[in-house]
Amino acid sequence: MTTTTQLMLPGQAAAPAGPNDLTGMFVIHHAFRRDLRAFVAAVTGTPAGDTVSWRALHDRWRLFGTFLHHHHTTEDEAIWPLLLSRVDEAGRETLAAMEAEHHEIDPLLAACGDGFATLATHGDEDVRASLEVRMVAAAERLHRHLAHEETEALVLVQAHLTPAEWEVMEEKSAKGSYTFRELMALVPWIMYGLPVEAQRRLLKLAGPTLALLWRVNRRGFARREAATFRSAV
Repeated sequence: MTTTTQLMLPGQAAAPAGPNDLTGMFVIHHAFRRDLRAFVAAVTGTPAGDTVSWRALHDRWRLFGTFLHHHHTTEDEAIWPLLLSRVDEAGRETLAAMEAEHHEIDPLLAACGDGFATLATHGDEDVRASLEVRMVAAAERLHRHLAHEETEALVLVQAHLTPAEWEVMEEKSAKGSYTFRELMALVPWIMYGLPVEAQRRLLKLAGPTLALLWRVNRRGFARREAATFRSAV
């Protein structure tokens, strides 16, 4: 069996060896972790009365949620079901845990979204303080889920899916019902903050379309990120 050299990024828990190049999975996980850190810092550092900042954070939170929902949906509806018929009992328990963790995370994220929505309309320190607690809890839970996926679920991917099958999964993950704004944000969202070598690897794998979208959108995305998270501490 051919083994592909795997990408290992800051914060990543594991990079299971095997025939499938999991770069796409790891760079998306990196973007989720980056966003979680930024949101926790912004919620802590943004004054409750700064509704302009909260409106920007609310919009950015919805973008984060769109990408996370699509990622989890692809796993729950395509990747995990394909694996279920091939793994042993321990593997089935891991896959069941993956889906259960998605469902546990959803209400935490929804509660954070409610807090952002409220603060985007009027300042309320109690709401901000409550959102801080919920945001920290959601971030901690999602960090644990990503680590669990990397250390156990992706081991199953490497053991039971062929490179051709994984390529189909990657194509499904790349497709989605995105608005034009979301589609234009997707590539810079993934690329933003990646180590340079990881950016080069992803550009080489994904080809000229991704490179073009990155070149066209990266400066605007970086400006918006700086403005949105300007109160982060």
